[in-house]
Amino acid sequence: MKTISSLFNFLMILIFLIVFSCSSKKIEEIEYVEREVDEIYNSAIDLMNNEKFISAAEEFNEVERQHPYSIWATRAQIMSAYVKYKVQDYDMAIGAAQRYIDLHPGADDVDYAYYLIALCYYERINDVKRDQSYTVQALNSFKNLNNRFPNSRYIRDANLKIDLINDHLAGKEMDVGRTYLKLNNYIAAINRFKNVVDLYSKTSHVPEALARLTELYLYLGIYDQAKIYAAVLGHNYNNNKWYKYSYELLVNLKNKKEGIIEEKELPNAEYEDNGNYFNFIDEIISIFENKKI
Repeated sequence: MKTISSLFNFLMILIFLIVFSCSSKKIEEIEYVEREVDEIYNSAIDLMNNEKFISAAEEFNEVERQHPYSIWATRAQIMSAYVKYKVQDYDMAIGAAQRYIDLHPGADDVDYAYYLIALCYYERINDVKRDQSYTVQALNSFKNLNNRFPNSRYIRDANLKIDLINDHLAGKEMDVGRTYLKLNNYIAAINRFKNVVDLYSKTSHVPEALARLTELYLYLGIYDQAKIYAAVLGHNYNNNKWYKYSYELLVNLKNKKEGIIEEKELPNAEYEDNGNYFNFIDEIISIFENKKI
């Protein structure tokens, strides 16, 4: 009886495996039915237009899998990179765009692949208090697009984003400089503010950087440098709030005959009440009033 029972169990298992095998073949046949290339591609486009980006990506991949040597497969490769970008899968999007560049370096739309890579880095830019690796990568990628394809349709937007990135990086320098200022590390603060003036001269942070440099050099007694930065501030930004702030500060110093700068700006600042110092204050005030270099 035990032998008959074992034989029965064996037959049942064998029947199950045969049925399962047949079912699997049927499933495979359903899943991998070959379709016309335009049918698959248009399906992917429809899905993308309906913002079903994950399904669209699968269809674009199917185009390349079933028809790898067609022009549709080439189009599907760049579109696959785009839908990955739309679902914020930036690393996969960069990989797909780079693959397109490697396979089709002379394609008419290869500039878009470079642009898409730059966008993927741009979308991951962090605020100024965090790491700026993606910011630098975005800047370099947009510059790469600019250098390779100066007449590309994407250059205008790339240049706009380059300006925004530079302003962001200048903001990072200002943030670090202010931190050094609060820590009374004036030399380190000066270096950061000078970076803004020298490296990011077209950004919105320059007026504040000039004002900070004027204050710091004044505090350190390096009057010639203070005079230079005060002159640039007065000449180029006479309607800016930092020009007005610096001017009012200097007038206040002159009137009080002592160097009191707001504690949050320059802690424990003390100035000697001597004729040379206040003659210098008069000279800087004159620069501000006359708006000259």
